[in-house]
Amino acid sequence: MTKHQRQHRIAKLLETQAVSSQSQLVELLAAEGIDATQTTVSRDLEELGALKVRLPGGDGAYALPELPTQQIAPQDHLRRVLGEWAVEVTHSHNLVVIRTPPGCAHVVGSALDRSGLDGLLGTVAGDDTVMIVVAEGHRGKKFAAGLASLAGLNTPAVGAKGPTNSANSY
Repeated sequence: MTKHQRQHRIAKLLETQAVSSQSQLVELLAAEGIDATQTTVSRDLEELGALKVRLPGGDGAYALPELPTQQIAPQDHLRRVLGEWAVEVTHSHNLVVIRTPPGCAHVVGSALDRSGLDGLLGTVAGDDTVMIVVAEGHRGKKFAAGLASLAGLNTPAVGAKGPTNSANSY
């Protein structure tokens, strides 16, 4: 396991449970089959910028200042971003594609990543296109319709129609 993989797992652990000591973190990692010493965990926590914070009730726990759950964009923010930058929403099975003006896809992708939307596994943003992977058990069509509604678009396109010239078709 690489350092970055271990640090990602540490961030996930800190996000999902209260970890009060480095030795507890070493034990939690070991329970997942990750071998790390307290010295290694100490360095990882420092590199991640972890802080010891006081929880309600007075106990202390490690926390990262910018955990994804603390960066969740409110629904109104997502509505504003989609309303301003999304020009088309299409879908195919569990994939949703949002078209934006050139150079704007990263703004929409970031807002989606931080939205906490149920069923959103992740996004990939290019220059003017955001591809969204929707989790199993969620329909891309319904997900696309919800995003199109947030964006103020009538309805999502049922799928991109390819070029009619067979020489350009794949």
